[in-house]
Amino acid sequence: MFLASFPSGAWQANCYLMALAEKAECVIIDPGQDAAEMVDRLVAEHGLTPSAVLATHGHFDHVADAATVADRYGVPVYIDPADRHLLADPAAGLDIGGAAMIRQLIGSGMAEPDDVRAYPDGTLPVAGIEISVLPAPGHTAGSVLLSVPTREHPGVDRIVFSGDVVFAGSVGRTDLPGGDQSTMLRSLREVVLALPERTALLPGHGPQTSLANERLHNPYLQPDFLRN
Repeated sequence: MFLASFPSGAWQANCYLMALAEKAECVIIDPGQDAAEMVDRLVAEHGLTPSAVLATHGHFDHVADAATVADRYGVPVYIDPADRHLLADPAAGLDIGGAAMIRQLIGSGMAEPDDVRAYPDGTLPVAGIEISVLPAPGHTAGSVLLSVPTREHPGVDRIVFSGDVVFAGSVGRTDLPGGDQSTMLRSLREVVLALPERTALLPGHGPQTSLANERLHNPYLQPDFLRN
């Protein structure tokens, strides 16, 4: 499997490119603010052919360049319908100050890609890869985990792109529009902690981690916190 990642934008959100191998079809996960140039560079360098853009959720730091990338390569953007409106209106629901900050960061604004599709229930087959789509709302109403089986890495049975649901040592905030703490707790209990133990977590910000490590050390995945 080919996997590349890089952080971009004001909040250093992780963008990922995944393919079965170099010189193959690929998916682009969370091309956020200022990600398009590096996506183009990696696609050219590794002889990749983009097949789709996948969004773990609709916050602009993860989808600001989704339309640029998808329309350039003529591919669809997949996103949960609950977050679709954020593709064109990243300031939706924010107070005046928050909306002004977002508009200052994105300059001329955002627009929907030419081809926007809802994630199917269950599995999305794309670029020769079977990607399980796991709804995990709480950070936003449309947050998802994208789960891919692998046998190429010792001690790892599954790679999960966790967006802003869970990070190394932390979890996503719930105080932004669309966030809900009780829903997040349910997603952490029923979706994140239900993942196989030998799962590598590739989050929307910060370093890669593992479910085993987070189960032991992440304070937000401990029983006392999850009972709140």
